[in-house]
Amino acid sequence: MDPVIIVGAGPVGLTLALALARQEVPSVVLDEGTGAEERRPARTVVLREDTAALLERLSGVPLAARGTHWAGWRSLRRKQVMREITFDDDEPAPLHLAQHVLTSALRQALAGEELVTIAPDSRLDSVEQEPSGVTAHTRGPDGTWWRGSYLVGCDGPRSTVRKLQDIRFPGRTAVERHAVAALRTELPWPEQALLHRVPPWRTAGPSAGEVTGRPLPDGVWRLDWLLPPGKDLVTPELLLTRVRETLAGWTGGSTPPYDLLDTGVHTVHHRLARRWRVGRVFLAGDAAHLLGALGTQGLDEGLRDADNLAWKLALAWHHGPHEALLDSYQEERRSVVAARLRAADQALPLLRGGGGLRSYVPGSARGHDALLTDGHLGYGALGAPGGYADSPLAPRHLEGEVPVDTPAGEPVEEVRVTAEDGSFVGLRDRLGRGALLVVLIAPGTGVWDRKHWVTAGVMPRLAAAVAALPHPAELLVAEEYPGAAAHTVLLIRPDGHLVTAFNGVRPADLYAAAEATLGGPAEAREEAEATAGSR
Repeated sequence: MDPVIIVGAGPVGLTLALALARQEVPSVVLDEGTGAEERRPARTVVLREDTAALLERLSGVPLAARGTHWAGWRSLRRKQVMREITFDDDEPAPLHLAQHVLTSALRQALAGEELVTIAPDSRLDSVEQEPSGVTAHTRGPDGTWWRGSYLVGCDGPRSTVRKLQDIRFPGRTAVERHAVAALRTELPWPEQALLHRVPPWRTAGPSAGEVTGRPLPDGVWRLDWLLPPGKDLVTPELLLTRVRETLAGWTGGSTPPYDLLDTGVHTVHHRLARRWRVGRVFLAGDAAHLLGALGTQGLDEGLRDADNLAWKLALAWHHGPHEALLDSYQEERRSVVAARLRAADQALPLLRGGGGLRSYVPGSARGHDALLTDGHLGYGALGAPGGYADSPLAPRHLEGEVPVDTPAGEPVEEVRVTAEDGSFVGLRDRLGRGALLVVLIAPGTGVWDRKHWVTAGVMPRLAAAVAALPHPAELLVAEEYPGAAAHTVLLIRPDGHLVTAFNGVRPADLYAAAEATLGGPAEAREEAEATAGSR
C-alpha cells in the first residue's frame, strides 16, 4: 500500500511521521524548506506533561535534557504575590525549550527510520483524490508527483492543503500581541516562571499590560510583554526600554548585565477550520486551528491531533478503510479545540477589559489570576487536555461498567504495570503501538513472579477474552489504579484515552466496547464503507 503523505516538516508533521512509523506505516514528509533549522532562541514551546511524554516516547530523545522543567510558578499583580506553585511529582512541571531544539530532536529520531522519507525543497501545488488514494505534486528543483494512501496537511496557518481543499478558516485576528525577547541574565527566581500583571514601573491603563518570564537552559530567559491593541510598530528602542525597565524592576535596582540573543513580535490569532477531513485528506496542527491567547499553547493541541490521528490511519492502512473511525478524528479533536477557543473567548473580555474589569467579577483579581495560571500551566478549560466522552466511538449502555477516577474518554493516569513478558513498565510506555490495552487491577501481583499468577484466578478467562477481540490488544496487570477496585478491567485506546472500566471479566461487554472503539460492528462498517465508496 502507498505511504501516507505528510505535508509540512514542523513538530506536528514530524511527530505524526514518527507515530505512524511506530505502527509500521510508511510516510513521506514534504518539506518546503531545506531541512536546516533556523536558530531562534525567542521562538520557544511549552509542553505539558502529556505532550512531553508523547514526544519522548516516540523519539527516544530525553527532551528534559534539552529544555528546562520549571521549578515553580510565581504570579504577581503590581507588588503583590498572588500565587506561588512549586512543581513536584504530584504537580508536574511544564517543559520549556526552543522550537528549533525540539524540531532537531525529532529529525534526529527520524534519521535512522526506514519507514520515513523526508523530501526537502518540496512545495505542494496540487492534490488529486481517487477512491484508492491521493496524488500530490510538488514544485522544486525536481518537480515531483507523489502517490499516497492518505495525505495530512501539517503545513501551518497558511496551509496550502487547506486552500486546495477549499476549507474555510474563520476566526479572530490578532486577539493578542506580544513583544518577545530572549536574553541571558540572572533573575531573583532561578528556574521559576513568572507572570507579572500591572507591574509598578508601568503607568496604569491599557498599556500597563503584563510581562511573562520563562526560563530556558544555560541562564536564558524568554520575556513576553503584552502589547496594547492595534498595529503600532515595535521599535528596537521600545523593546530595549521594556527589557531594561523590567530587569531593573524585578531585581530592585539598576538594570543587571544581560546578553540580548533574539527578539520578535508574537501575534496570536484564534481560528478553527470548518472541516478537518475531506475524503483521504486531513488537517492537523496550525493548518486546522490557531490558538494561544492567555498563555495557552497551540502546539500542545497539534501534537494531540497527531496522536489521535496516527492510530486511526494505521488501522485503516493495515486493515482497510474504517470510515467511522477516520471521521471520528474530526469529531473528537475539533470539539476539544473548539471548547478551548470558547473558553479563551469568554475569558478575554474579563482579563483584557481595561477599566471595567472589576465590574464583571466582584473581587476578581485572584479569579483573573487563576484563569491566567490555568492558561499558562495547562489547567482547567483553558489548558487541560480534552477528553472524548461524547465521541462517536464511545460504547453505549454496556452492563457491568463501573466508574474509576479517570472519566471515560479522558487520558489515563500513569501507573506501573506488568507486561506480557513479565517486565515492569509504565502504562504510558505501552501506548502508541496500534494495539488496544486491557488492564486488570490485581493487588499483590507485583510481589510475585508472573508465572505464579498468570494461570490463576480470572487470568485465563480474561486472556481468552482479549485474544478474541476484533483488534489486537495487549493484556497488562496493575496492582492499583486510582479509584479502581480489585478485579476491575480497564479498556484503553492506543492513544491512551480510557474507553471504559468493567467490574470483572465480561467477555461479551469487552468485545462490544472494543468494537465500538473501532467505529462499530464490522457489518455496519462494511455497509457504511460501501455507501461511501458509491458516492
